[in-house]
Amino acid sequence: MEPKNFTTTFLVKQNPADVFNSINNVRGWWSEEIEGGTNQLNDEFTYHYEDVHSCKMKLIEVVPFRKVVWLVLDNYFSFTSDKSEWIGNKIIFEITPKGDKTHIRFTQEGLVPEYECFDVCEKAWTDYLQNSLKNLIISGKGAPNLKEGKLTQELKTGN
Repeated sequence: MEPKNFTTTFLVKQNPADVFNSINNVRGWWSEEIEGGTNQLNDEFTYHYEDVHSCKMKLIEVVPFRKVVWLVLDNYFSFTSDKSEWIGNKIIFEITPKGDKTHIRFTQEGLVPEYECFDVCEKAWTDYLQNSLKNLIISGKGAPNLKEGKLTQELKTGN
């Protein structure tokens, strides 16, 4: 039996173009700590979250309003002993019209229950997708990780 990849889905009332544009606005739903391009085929970007997680992604498939696929080129978790987890995984966003709604299917090919990070990653992706990305699509406002130091700076300045 083949291992089960992590998948989550949801529906929104917005059209496929709005969904596609929101997915590609990675800074708007995943993290403000994204460096590099996130829109076009062969774009590469890095993600960083404190000293806990960093990775490098490459867009290997971009079908406007239908599909976006990232390939994990490099990955680091501070909390796993297997430092190869995620490397070579594909992160797939499939966008499908369903009547007057749009269906979003997210799959991380290779993120399987056997992974040391599976429980943590499943919870994190579920929150980013079902809450932050979904809210970005619906309202234009996601809940990405803030840039490091931004919250501290805002507290100091009152902004």
